[in-house]
Amino acid sequence: MTKHEFNPTILREYDIRGIIDETLFEADAEAIGRSFGTLLKQGGFQNVAVGYDGRTTSPKLKAALIKGLTSTGIDVFDIGMGPTPMLYYATYALKAGGGIMITGSHNPPSHNGFKMMLGSKSFFGAQIQELGRLSATGPFETGTGRVIDHPIMEDYVARLLQDFVPGRNLSVVWDCGNGVTGEALRRIVAKLPGTHLLLFDEIDGSFPNHHPDPTVAENLEDLIRTVKGVNADLGIAFDGDGDRIGVVDGQGRILWGDQLLAILSREILANSPGAAIIADVKASQILFDAVRNLGGEPIMWRTGHSLIKSKMQEVNAPLAGEMSGHIFYNDHYYGYDDAPYVALRLLNIVGASESSLDQLRDELPEMINTPELRFPCPDEEKFDAVTRIQDALAAAGADYADIDGVRVNTEDGWWLLRASNTQAVLVARCEARDEAGLTRLKSQLQQALLNANVEAPTF
Repeated sequence: MTKHEFNPTILREYDIRGIIDETLFEADAEAIGRSFGTLLKQGGFQNVAVGYDGRTTSPKLKAALIKGLTSTGIDVFDIGMGPTPMLYYATYALKAGGGIMITGSHNPPSHNGFKMMLGSKSFFGAQIQELGRLSATGPFETGTGRVIDHPIMEDYVARLLQDFVPGRNLSVVWDCGNGVTGEALRRIVAKLPGTHLLLFDEIDGSFPNHHPDPTVAENLEDLIRTVKGVNADLGIAFDGDGDRIGVVDGQGRILWGDQLLAILSREILANSPGAAIIADVKASQILFDAVRNLGGEPIMWRTGHSLIKSKMQEVNAPLAGEMSGHIFYNDHYYGYDDAPYVALRLLNIVGASESSLDQLRDELPEMINTPELRFPCPDEEKFDAVTRIQDALAAAGADYADIDGVRVNTEDGWWLLRASNTQAVLVARCEARDEAGLTRLKSQLQQALLNANVEAPTF
């Protein structure tokens, strides 16, 4: 059977992703199916669920992927078009041996890719590299698998609504960003009390209104304007494939991932005292302090949705999240990142509270921080640069954590520097109690970069 080599740039830490007909081709999709199907068979599995997003290139990639999978004797549940979390749900609901989602997530229309599960666990890191080696060398399993049409949108929406608890009526604006959440959200809001307004729910892979990434403030401008215009209680946005969430309050203020996680933690820790709550190293100290003050066990962990999910399973944490808007519920749910589900759990909290989301946000302490800062650094150099900074900090007796890069604590607050797992950049962030402290932290970060021979612009 045909061996195949991938462009190495598409084999990422958490998924496979590339530019259509430039670094990612239909032949790649077939090879992924052939190799993943072989791994499934070798693992004792007989079937896999396959879903796809609303990009114009997703149907042809799906056809090629399924051709490769069935050539190994694996049966395929074709669940149809929908959000990535719908694919995750299908692997549980159908008791499938794994799942593959064809999606470019929040990337430009020219991009696409694959997110995978093997058994009930994320398929990432070394496993993706191993898939690449298998594709290039073989051998592959052979057989004649079946394709089973199994639309699951209706069941998925019903499962989402299962944990919704009606409270006071709310006015909510939902921004689908022309991503693949549109159909699911139309079905969801039809079952909710209150007033609901959908923005850009037409699924359109060209993303004509704004880029579907809710972590970028400019992508939330339409949502903020509408929330203010209709005097809504809150607004909720989704990324292109529905596994990341963005939230704004009634005043149009953005709640970043750590602020949202702090609010969601209250319900969890009220019902499960002492539970572990996980957040990535980019999260505010406010979150870790809030979890501790609520009687929980805050755990700082490495950035990356696959890494967070694995840590959740290890410590059996009921809730976890990232600054990127990936929020994971292992409380009454399956422990994966499902933005529509997170939205409904947030509505539960706000609907049951005498306080508005604005007031819940105002109860959190205010800190001053930078946005995520990115500095170009070659892939072959970025990890070494971080190691040099770690060595210098250790020699100086600095107070720092090295869970993922370096997070340095000072009297002013903290600064973080880590190597991106997906791009040729170093990622940084600083947080302080006041502007003077933030200035000192940024100066320390810049000096650390210079000492490591990394060219850093003034910021």
